[in-house]
Formats: sequence, C-alpha cells, structure tokens
Amino acid sequence: MSKQATRRPARIAGLGLVSALALAPAAYGEDATTTSPSPAVQDEAPTRPVGRPPEKKEDSRPPQIETLISSTGVLTPKGKFILEPSFQYAYSSVYRIGLEGYTVLPAILIGAIQIEDTSRNTYIAALTGRYGLTDRLEVEARVPYVWRTDSSLTRNVQNGGTSEPILVDADGSDIGDVEVAAHYQLNRGGQAGFYVGNLRVKTITGKNPFEVPRDPATNLLTELPTGTGFWSVQPSLTAIFPSDPAVFYGNLSYSWNIERDVGYGYGKIDPGDAVGFGFGMGLSLNEKASFSLGYDHSIIGKPKQNGMTVPNTRMLQVGSVLFGYSYRLTPKTGFNLNFGVGATQDAPDVQLTLRLPITF
Repeated sequence: MSKQATRRPARIAGLGLVSALALAPAAYGEDATTTSPSPAVQDEAPTRPVGRPPEKKEDSRPPQIETLISSTGVLTPKGKFILEPSFQYAYSSVYRIGLEGYTVLPAILIGAIQIEDTSRNTYIAALTGRYGLTDRLEVEARVPYVWRTDSSLTRNVQNGGTSEPILVDADGSDIGDVEVAAHYQLNRGGQAGFYVGNLRVKTITGKNPFEVPRDPATNLLTELPTGTGFWSVQPSLTAIFPSDPAVFYGNLSYSWNIERDVGYGYGKIDPGDAVGFGFGMGLSLNEKASFSLGYDHSIIGKPKQNGMTVPNTRMLQVGSVLFGYSYRLTPKTGFNLNFGVGATQDAPDVQLTLRLPITF
C-alpha cells in the first residue's frame, strides 16, 4: 500500500466540518507522506466539546415586544429618546331605564319611568416622550388632546302616558390631563423574568366635569369635559417572562384618585380609587413583526361627597380583551396597532389605538 493510503481521515472527521476544511491543505497537500497535523493546525482545534452548542448569554433587558396592558415592554436605553405620536378612538353605548315611584301590585308601577339611550365617541391624539436615564430607568411624559361627542335620547313615561323623546347632542375638545411617569427595572432579568416598577401621576390640566354647563330640563351635559378633574397617582408592577418565541406578561396596579373640593356647591368629592390587573402573551412572528393577546381589568370604587357615599352609585367593573400587532418599519421607527373589545358592561365597546414610536 502506498504512503498516500495511510493518511488519517478519522482524526480530521472528529474535528467537525469547519476544522476539517481548515486542515484540508495540510492533510491533502503536495506532501502526501504527512501523517499528523502540524503544530499550527493543532492550535486551531476547538476548545469546547464537539457537538455542544455555545451557552446562551442571558439578556439583561426585556424582549422587544410591547405589552398591551402597559408601555413597559421595552425600556428606553440609556441616552436614547423616543418620541411617540399616537391616536386613540373609543366608542361606547349606554342604555338605562330609571324608575321613580311605587308599586301597588308586582310589575305595576305608579310613577315615572325614564329611558335614556346614549352613544359616546372619544378621539385622543397624544404626544409621548420617553428618555432613558440609565439602562434600567426611564422617564416619560404624555400630552393628550381630547375630542368627545355624545348623543343622548331620553323619554319619560308617566302613568301610562309617553312624552316626546328629547335628543341632546354635546361635544367638547381641549387639552386632556397631562401625565408623567417613571419606569425602573428592578432586577437583571434572565431566566427568572423581568420585573419593572412603574409610577404614574395624572394632572388636572383638562376641563373637568364640574365646570361644564348642563341642560336644566334633562340635567345632561351640553358641553363635554376633557379631563377627570382629580389628581391621580398610580404605582404598578409589571412582570415579563420570556419563553422563546413567546413572551408572557402581567401587571398589577393601584390608582389613588385624590379627594378635593371641586367648588360650584358640590363640596369635597372623592371619585373612588381603582385596582387594576392584566395579563397577556406576545408572540414574535419574525425579526420585525409580533402579535399580542391580553386582558385588562379595573375595579373602581364608589364615589363619595363630603365623606358620604353618593346615593345610587355602584362599583364599576371595566374589563377589555386586547389584541395587538407591532411591526418595525426601520431600525429607529415602529408601528403598533392595538384593538380592544369591552368584556363588561362598564367598558367601552370598542377601542382602537395607533402608535408610531421614533427613536433618536
């Protein structure tokens, strides 16, 4: 057998495909009598066991998927500024029947019945700015402009007689309540998940409900407010758990709506605090697109006037099923479209939000 037939392909095969290609000139070169790799070739041998993939390095930042229940899916990196114009549309309808009188037999009422059917449209154009003070701390400010329209149809039924329906249209447009917030990543992330603490403060820059006129005949607003009229402080905690290619997230919040004397003869009004929770899942479709599904729920307490619970009021349950789609247009520009459907009576029937974050 010739010397060429005694070369050692088994040693080359054991080094893997990349190392085998690197050894090809030395093993199959002009000098066919070489039976072992040269020292230079030995230095190129792999330093890890063959067939074992390199260990993944844990990321210290949340995954690039926006949550639907809060704006804390991705914190702004240190020194970066994000300007986010947005537009939101919400529609809700309310159908109420009010009874005032007494009954002489079951199902027979002596008195008045008031029927009210209201349709509400709300449009909010907002400009939000976020800045990364550090890789784990972000500050935010949001300035909204609100335009609202209401259409209410009321009818009184008294002792078998029916009055003519009264249609009242009202609208209002002005700056809304400005908000400021801070978001801080509490841990380094990794397999244990990411935990982000949030603190949001809502001001009273919008026109409040106590300073707009009412129709004396129906007691309905003839001009609509663009703010709540109360300062609000909302601490919350967001948890994010990556599970490639999905991301699971949840949020728990408490809103303290601060009591104040609103004037106009109303005295001190406490609108009631709120507890909120939400959860969802984001799925990365590819490097640019992601899809999200979630649920958001808020429980709002009864309002109080001068320390006493306002009569004929109840706790509100506001729950919505949320769908979202995100797409990265360029490395510095994104597109987010969220759609919400009311799951409870007190929630808006439909919500649609479009956001365009731009990184500087």
